[in-house]
Amino acid sequence: MTTSNTSRLRQVTAAVIGNALEWYDFIVYGFLASIIAAQFFPGADDYSSLLMALATFGVGFFMRPVGGVLLGLYADHKGRKAAMQLIIALMSVAIAMISFAPPYAAIGVGAPLLIVVARMLQGFATGGEYASATAFLVESAPAEQKGLYGSWQLVGQCLAVFAGAGMVALVTYLLGSDRLQAWGWRIPFVVGLLIGPVGLWIRRYMDEPEAFVEALNRQAGPKPSLWQVVREQRRGILTCLGLTSVGTVAFYVVLVNMPQFAHKQLGLPLDAVLSVQMLAVAVMALVIPLAGALSDHLGRRPVLLGFTLLFSVMVYPLFAWVAAAPSIERLLIMQLLLCSAIGGIFGPSPTTLAEQFPIEVRSTGVAVGYNMAAMLFGGFAPLIATWLTKVLQTPVAPAFYVLGACALALLSILCMRDPYVPKKAAAPLMV
Repeated sequence: MTTSNTSRLRQVTAAVIGNALEWYDFIVYGFLASIIAAQFFPGADDYSSLLMALATFGVGFFMRPVGGVLLGLYADHKGRKAAMQLIIALMSVAIAMISFAPPYAAIGVGAPLLIVVARMLQGFATGGEYASATAFLVESAPAEQKGLYGSWQLVGQCLAVFAGAGMVALVTYLLGSDRLQAWGWRIPFVVGLLIGPVGLWIRRYMDEPEAFVEALNRQAGPKPSLWQVVREQRRGILTCLGLTSVGTVAFYVVLVNMPQFAHKQLGLPLDAVLSVQMLAVAVMALVIPLAGALSDHLGRRPVLLGFTLLFSVMVYPLFAWVAAAPSIERLLIMQLLLCSAIGGIFGPSPTTLAEQFPIEVRSTGVAVGYNMAAMLFGGFAPLIATWLTKVLQTPVAPAFYVLGACALALLSILCMRDPYVPKKAAAPLMV
C-alpha cells in the first residue's frame, strides 16, 4: 500500500470511528427509552412516561441546528480536525451525565433536568458531526472515489446501531428484566464513555484535507458569515433539507424505533427483535459503500432516485404484512429489505450533500440543511410514530410518516445539482 493510500485509510478510520461513537449514545437512548422513562419520567401510566422519554429524545434535536451552525462555521474557519476533536469531547461529557445521573426517586425533578441537559449537549455536538465528518471524507478522497469515501460516514452510523443493539441485547440477556431496569441500563452508556478517549486520540492524529487547505489559501477577504452562506446557498440548503428527510425519518423509524415498536406494539420478544435489527443493519452496512461506489460510476441522481423509489413502494406493504401476523421471521424479512433500500439511499447521500456547496462554506451549508431536516423530520420521529399508532389504532401508521418523507426526497432529487460526471474508466472499489 502506498503512503498516500495509508494516509487516506487513516483519515477514513478516524472519521468512521469517531462518528460511530457520536451516534452510539443516541442509539442506545432510543433502544432503552421505555426503561429511561420509568427511571426519570414517572407519569400516570407507562404510555405517558414513554412519550416524555421520547420527547426528551427529540429535545436534543432542537440543539442540532445550533450546534451544526456554530460547529460548521468553526470547521470552515478553524479546520475540520479541530472541529471533530471538539465534537467528540462534548459528546463524552454528555454520555457521562446520562451514565451517572441519579433517578427521579433519588433527587426528584433534578433527574429529568439532568437528562434533558445531557440530550441538549448531545444534540449540539452531533449537529456538527455529520457536516464536519462528511466534508472531511469527501475532501480527503480521490476525485473518482468521492461517492465511496463519503459513504463511510454512514457506515459509521451503522456501526453505532449495530454496537448499540448488540450491547443492549447482551445486558438484557445477562442481567434479566429486574436488574436491567434497576441499574443495568447504565452499562451501555458507560461502555460508550470508555470509548471516548480512544476517539479523541485517533482524531488527534488526523491530517487536514489538502483540498480544504488549498481552498483556504485561495480565499481572499473575510470569511463568509452565516447569513451570507444562507443567502447565497439557498438552493443547496433546501436541496440538502429535502434529501435528508427520507434518510433521517427512515433511520429513526426503521432502525432506532423499531425494537421498541416491535416489542410494545407487536408483542415480539425484545432480545429476538434486537438480534434481527443487528443482522439487518449489518446488511445495510455492506450495501452503503457499494451504493456509494456505484454513484461514482453512474452519477448520484440515478442511484438516489432508484433506491428512494424502491424504498417508497416497499415500506407500506411490508409494515402491513408484518402487522397482519407478527413474527420474528416476517420482521426479519421486512428489515432486510427495507435496510437494503435505505443503504442504497445512504451510500451516495453524504457526497451528494457536500457537492451542493463550495469547499469554503461546505461544512456550514451542509450543517444548516442537514440539521434542519434532522430536527423537523427525524428528532421526533419515534414520538410521532408512537402517537400515530395510538391515534389511528393501526400498527402500520409509521409507514405513512415515512412515505411523506419519501415524496419530499424524490422532489429534491429531481431538483438537485449533480456535478459529478461518471468516469469512463472504472475506479477501484478499495479505499
